[in-house]
Amino acid sequence: MIGWMHHTPRWAVISACGIAAVLLFVGAFAHVTDLLSHGLHPYDWAPGWLNLYWSSLALFDTLAAVLLIRGKRRGIDLACAIMATDLTANWYAVHGIQHSNLAEQPGLQRLAVFAALVLGTTPFIRRHLTN
Repeated sequence: MIGWMHHTPRWAVISACGIAAVLLFVGAFAHVTDLLSHGLHPYDWAPGWLNLYWSSLALFDTLAAVLLIRGKRRGIDLACAIMATDLTANWYAVHGIQHSNLAEQPGLQRLAVFAALVLGTTPFIRRHLTN
């Protein structure tokens, strides 16, 4: 690993984990709201597997956020997995199903920025978290 990554300031690690945790809780809240309002298949236009994936994020977003708050590596690892798969799933939904594009989808734009934040900061903060 590059030497300067070892010297990430503690405040930067705490800030990155805190921001990611808050945004994961926001996502979890949205998925819980969808579950309570519409059940396991909140999006009529999406295939069942995609609805099930998005519904599962009510649990996984919450778990990742809690682990990040506790300073655990598993939290950032789970957040990376969530962001990579969620961005892929939403990209597929926008382009493959809705035949739209990134410019027309502010939700996908926000998700892409959040994914970049999580995936981009992980190399700097992961080593500072505990097992």
